[in-house]
Amino acid sequence: MKKAEIDLHSALKKYFGFDEFKGLQEDVIDSITKNINTFVIMPTGGGKSLCYQLPALVKDGTAIVVSPLIALMKNQVDVLRGISSESGIAHVLNSSLTKTEIKQVMSDIESGITKLLYVAPESLNKDEYVDFLKSNRISFVAIDEAHCISEWGHDFRPEYRNLRTIINRLGEDIPIIALTATATPKVQEDIIKNLGMGDARIFKASFNRPNLFYEVRPKTKNVDADIIRFIKQNAGKSGIIYCLSRKKVEELAQVLQVNGISSVPYHAGLDAKTRSKHQDMFLMEDVDVVVATIAFGMGIDKPDVRYVIHHDIPKSIESYYQETGRAGRDGGEGHCLAFYSYKDIEKLEKFMSGKPVAEQEIGHALLQDMVAYAETSMSRRKYILHYFGEEFDEVNGEGADMDDNVRNPKKKHEAKSDVIKLLSVIRETKEKYKSKEIVNTLTGKENALIVSYKTNERPFFGIGKEKEAAYWMALLRQVMVEKLLKKEIEQYGVLHLTETGRKFLEKPVSFMMTEDHSYEETEDDSIITNSKGGGGGVADEALLKMLKSLRKEQSKKLGLPPTVIFQEPSLEDMALKYPVTLEEMVNIHGVGEGKAKKYGKPFIEIISKYVKENDITRPDDFVVKSTGSNSALKLYVIQSVDRKIPLDDIASAKGLSMDDLLKEMEQIVYMGTKLNINYWVDEILDEDQQEELHEYFMEAEDDKISLAMEEFDGDYEDDELRLYRIKFISDVAN
Repeated sequence: MKKAEIDLHSALKKYFGFDEFKGLQEDVIDSITKNINTFVIMPTGGGKSLCYQLPALVKDGTAIVVSPLIALMKNQVDVLRGISSESGIAHVLNSSLTKTEIKQVMSDIESGITKLLYVAPESLNKDEYVDFLKSNRISFVAIDEAHCISEWGHDFRPEYRNLRTIINRLGEDIPIIALTATATPKVQEDIIKNLGMGDARIFKASFNRPNLFYEVRPKTKNVDADIIRFIKQNAGKSGIIYCLSRKKVEELAQVLQVNGISSVPYHAGLDAKTRSKHQDMFLMEDVDVVVATIAFGMGIDKPDVRYVIHHDIPKSIESYYQETGRAGRDGGEGHCLAFYSYKDIEKLEKFMSGKPVAEQEIGHALLQDMVAYAETSMSRRKYILHYFGEEFDEVNGEGADMDDNVRNPKKKHEAKSDVIKLLSVIRETKEKYKSKEIVNTLTGKENALIVSYKTNERPFFGIGKEKEAAYWMALLRQVMVEKLLKKEIEQYGVLHLTETGRKFLEKPVSFMMTEDHSYEETEDDSIITNSKGGGGGVADEALLKMLKSLRKEQSKKLGLPPTVIFQEPSLEDMALKYPVTLEEMVNIHGVGEGKAKKYGKPFIEIISKYVKENDITRPDDFVVKSTGSNSALKLYVIQSVDRKIPLDDIASAKGLSMDDLLKEMEQIVYMGTKLNINYWVDEILDEDQQEELHEYFMEAEDDKISLAMEEFDGDYEDDELRLYRIKFISDVAN
């Protein structure tokens, strides 16, 4: 065994207590200890930080570690101080330090105590720091999160572009180790070029995480309830839920808490003390779930995160890969569940609209790859690995069955003739179009670019119009993964035939295509997570019929219109959730305690009987409690009406429009609470009008205002009808 190897192994044991290196670590460390420029692409959880920490500890001088994240730097400094008797072994140098602290850092570097100095790229720009570091021995420079150098990376930071110039100022021949967890071939090339590391030894670990299960589900209006159900099925396990906005993080954390799930929010808008407290609670397992923006997770070393849920689809595959990579770092199970709706993509595109054109082009290209991942029905693992320039055998590869598409394969069909059409159009248009224009050409849809090139006058224009654009887009992606096409990133996604693609056109062979998933907007409102929800996706048609029939019987028996007893959305919700107790009935949409007590009993009885006879397993976790964020407003409205305060004064006191106030009042009476608004109704409707409306609502099969407007043909305003309906429900039903 070589001496260097023995030294490295004993150093590993001495400093970190490990007996063995992991993956490529030993070769990487050997390279940088021999002063060779080194480039490391190692996925999250692969032990990246050890690749520069150990060489820094064994080499003479101080290693400079450039990192974009203050939290990550502090985290690592704490770890390193924990393994040494010298607290000065590692320092952070940034603008948050006092003059005294800066003096201490400099003193420790000069006396040779400090082995690792963590800096943000901005700090390295300061002349006084550059001058000081120049006069000391620098063992090497480590650039962590090196993808920040490339504008094609998912986290581009302009200050990273200047690092090469700064390193040259620090001294000649200082070796560099650049490290990243996510880099496409284009980004890798960018990093090497920008850092002038053409001679670097490149170490690339596999991006495959075989223990992670990838799944995408359609995002319905009740995504919060779907998340609650998933968490309850994984009770006691640690999980991270990512949302794009701080507001959603706060809301979802609250909904989880009121539904008995221990969770905390985490985002950059919280003060540092709260963020730190919430992070520690998660690490120490005082809570199971952290709901977070992407501000959370960088450098968080919790090996047993069992699931990562994306409430919103991220902006790029890199972000998605990095965030899902926080699951199952200990090699145990990791479930990566993303909820997808094209509406979210449109939102992200709107956010980009204010940016410079080149940045928008890049953003759109990254986003479209994310759409492709979500909508594809091929192996998701193969798609991700192809994106990072890695081959994967979807039949025998490690973790091949660990995704929803492979577990539930969609039917394939022979698409040889369509692939010929697709590749021919790309060839005939001289390989100058992006995906969108190719699909438009196939389907015969003109746009300015197509007209300017006169493609619309060519004989092949519209050659595939018998199929939809979505079909051609799906085929195009699959053809790309099979390497018949490649996307030219420098040209923002222009498509070119590969050698394999040209051979296919010369001698076509079979091409089996699977069709993409359809994630059209669904109206699945079956699970209500707040007080403003409505019915929709019904689980049990047979039960719904029985409930409607029972409502009719009760309506005759009690001499009340059916809608006064329970409205349609309430019945639909019962047919989905099978409530069999009064407490469960109260959680049904539009049913308050008063209403449940007054009308619920026969409905509970019929549902219990139905559940027993049909041997139904009831989804207990479907009953999702709301956060009650509106309860203070409801209480204010009820108390104000009791005191006979004019409705317009109630509305203006709470900054509501009259329409919003009426909605609030409708919810109050439909939930079974009395609201005596006679004082207001008497002001706007005379006795005869009230009598006429009372008779109408008494006999109506349906109490929709649109039907009442039709019936009275303009005799009443919309607000008058709504107010009388509130009085009617309150008097007759409650």
